[in-house]
Amino acid sequence: MIHLDPKKSTVQEVHKLLLGGVAPRPIALVSTLSSNGINNLSPFSFFNAFGANPPIIAFSPSRKGKSGELKDTYNNLVETKQCVVQAVTYDMVEQISLASTEYPPDVDEFVKSGLTPVNSEIVKPKRVKESPFQMECILREMISFGQQGGSANLAICEVVLFHVEEDIFENGIIHPDKIDLAARMSANFYCRASGNSVFEIEKPISKIGIGIDELPDYIKKSDIYSANNLAKFANVESIPSLKTANKFIEQEIKNSKYENFEASRQAIFRYEKRKDYKRMLKAVLIIYANDKNKMILYLEKCAKIALESNDIKFAWLTAVYSGSLM
Repeated sequence: MIHLDPKKSTVQEVHKLLLGGVAPRPIALVSTLSSNGINNLSPFSFFNAFGANPPIIAFSPSRKGKSGELKDTYNNLVETKQCVVQAVTYDMVEQISLASTEYPPDVDEFVKSGLTPVNSEIVKPKRVKESPFQMECILREMISFGQQGGSANLAICEVVLFHVEEDIFENGIIHPDKIDLAARMSANFYCRASGNSVFEIEKPISKIGIGIDELPDYIKKSDIYSANNLAKFANVESIPSLKTANKFIEQEIKNSKYENFEASRQAIFRYEKRKDYKRMLKAVLIIYANDKNKMILYLEKCAKIALESNDIKFAWLTAVYSGSLM
């Protein structure tokens, strides 16, 4: 690994490391109002949420890298103590990039970017109509960490009113595909947080997983399962018994007599490619009934696919049966 001491590196080098390693970062599109009543709109990717009672968010209107000057957002926020923070969606990214231009303080970025200002209800800065998630905020504290170029200023804000589009909800939560957020990476790279980029992991909140240390050796020593697979196996409260696994396999063999599927080596490869672990298992049990090593290999592959398809029970029963053959 490369080891870098920030005190011995340039600001640009440190900045590039942070942008590349601390990513993807949500983008805060912050609207403020100057004491002269001029709208300001600027994106900040050093941003996140930090509490719900009260709702606290924070972003960093850091000093300009080359000159060390304070940004318009910082000056406006310190003067007025108010802002609106908007989420940035994929459909807005080009306009957001344009709004990041360092225009003079008397230039309205709403006009330059083509984004639509909407009156807020509690604070004076305008909201951005195009964003489906808007937060009216008051400044609770501004913490400064230096006066040099690139020095951080941490704006800690309390959300006093949310504005959220109804159509981004699904089953009571904001769904990633519906809000379609964009995030910042390094250099000119962005990330679209929807579609195939989104995946689910069950939170171990209501149960205590057995942990990787309690997994059977036939799982821990397998060449098929990844570290992620092991962790997913370990996020259960108990391991199915061999008796239960045997009954499961017996039923699968019995059902295969009445189901329309192809039992051949070529079919097994096709099922694996399609991630059709259920048909794959049936084919494996028939084709490799007299080849223990092949049986173990493909049973583990079935379990892996089932695991990655979030069919944990199927994966565990298949894995336990496979382990019994060793």
